[in-house]
Amino acid sequence: MSKRDYYEVLGVNRNATADEIRKAYRKLARKYHPDVNKESDAEDKFKEIKEAYEVLSDDQKRAHYDQFGHTDPSGGFGTGFDGSGFGGGGFGGIEDIFDMFFGGTRRNPFAARQGADLEYRIQIDFKEAVFGTSIELQIPKTETCSTCMGSGAKQGSRAETCNVCHGRGQVEDIKNTPWGKIQHSRTCPACKGEGKVIRDKCPTCAGVGQVKKKRKISVKIPPGIYDGDRLRLRGEGEAGLNGGPPGDLIINVFVKPHEIFTRDGHDIICELPITFGIAALGGEVVVPTLEGKANLKIPSGTQTGSEFRLRGKGIPKSRGVVGDLRVRVRVVTPTQLNEEQREALKQFSRLCGEYIQEQNHSFFDKMRRAFKVD
Repeated sequence: MSKRDYYEVLGVNRNATADEIRKAYRKLARKYHPDVNKESDAEDKFKEIKEAYEVLSDDQKRAHYDQFGHTDPSGGFGTGFDGSGFGGGGFGGIEDIFDMFFGGTRRNPFAARQGADLEYRIQIDFKEAVFGTSIELQIPKTETCSTCMGSGAKQGSRAETCNVCHGRGQVEDIKNTPWGKIQHSRTCPACKGEGKVIRDKCPTCAGVGQVKKKRKISVKIPPGIYDGDRLRLRGEGEAGLNGGPPGDLIINVFVKPHEIFTRDGHDIICELPITFGIAALGGEVVVPTLEGKANLKIPSGTQTGSEFRLRGKGIPKSRGVVGDLRVRVRVVTPTQLNEEQREALKQFSRLCGEYIQEQNHSFFDKMRRAFKVD
C-alpha cells in the first residue's frame, strides 16, 4: 500500500513553518494516541502521524522528502515499496541492482556500523511537565560483550576470514543468457554475510558479540515540556557493530491531563466558579495554583466568562520568564433555595423592576403568537 503524503497526514501545507508542523503533530498525537483513542485504527494512524512528523520536523529529511518524496535514491526505492520489490527484504538498493547486472563492490562486512536507535515512551504528570523532573528508567538494550569485547570469539581465539566469500560476505553467480553473462551477488551461505567465521564462540554472548542487558538511565525532563515532545539521548541506544558507535535513545513524552488546569502555550487556564453575590457585589476569593493558593479580587458586576491574570504563575519560558495563570470565572446559579432566600430574591427582582410572573406570561404569549399555538 502506498504511503500518504506527509503534509496531508499532518494537515499542513508545504510552506508550513516548523512551529505549525509541531502544533499539528501535537494536536493529532493527542487525538489518536492509543492510550486515549480506543478506535480500532487509532494505533495505525498514530504511527503514520509520528512517521510524518519525524521527517518534516528534521530540516535535512524534509528537504530530501520535498525533492524525492517517499522514493530514496541513495538507498533503493525505500519506503515507497514493500519487502517484495526493490526495497526492504528484496534487493538492498541501487548497489544490488548494479551487482546483479554488472557486478560491483559490496559494503565491507568488517566496516564499523552504528547501532540502532531505541524508542521509549513515558507518561508524566501535568505538574512535572510544568516544572521539570528527573526520572529513572530501566531500558533493555544490547551492549558490547565485555568478555570478548565484541569479537564474538572465545578468549585466546579470533574470528577467521570466510574461505567461501573471502571476507566479502557475498558470493557471485554467473549466468549465461542470450544477451551475455549476468553476474548476480547473493549473501554468502557459509558466513551469513558476515565475511567471517567464528570457530570457538564466546560463552557469554554465544558468538554474537553483544549481550542483552537492562541499563538504568536517568532522564532529565526540562521545565515546560509539551505533550508529545521527544527527547534524544545520544549514545544510549543499541550497541554498534565492529566497533561502531551506539545509537540513540529517543524518549517520547506524554503528559497526563490535569483535573483543574489546562495549558495554552506558557499560560495555564483555570475555571473558577463564584457565587452570584460575589459576582454582583465583588469580593476576594481563593484561587488554586500549581504552587499552592493565591488570593484574587473580583470586582463588582463581574460576568460569567470574565478572565483575570495572575502574573508569573504559569509555565517557565526562558531566561527566567514565566507565563501567567488565567482565571476564568463562572457565575453559579443558586439551587435548592429555602423560603427566606426565595423571598429575598423576589424582593431583589422587584427592586430591579423585574416582575417574574408577568414576564413569564408575556413570553409565553409571544411564543403562542409566533408559532400559532392555541
